[in-house]
Amino acid sequence: MTYDRLVCGNCAAPVAQGRCPVCRANRERLQQEAPFAGLNPVALLALLVILVAAVALLAA
Repeated sequence: MTYDRLVCGNCAAPVAQGRCPVCRANRERLQQEAPFAGLNPVALLALLVILVAAVALLAA
């Protein structure tokens, strides 16, 4: 899940905005855990399509 869709339970603002210390801490934690967390779902899908196409070309 990308952190741009998460809502903070402390201040009720999007975590991506980092309005309170809890938001900022969770945003930093999510960025460190998953390197692709900052990408939107369309970019992840495009990356997956490119990867499948590359594997298909190597297999042929």
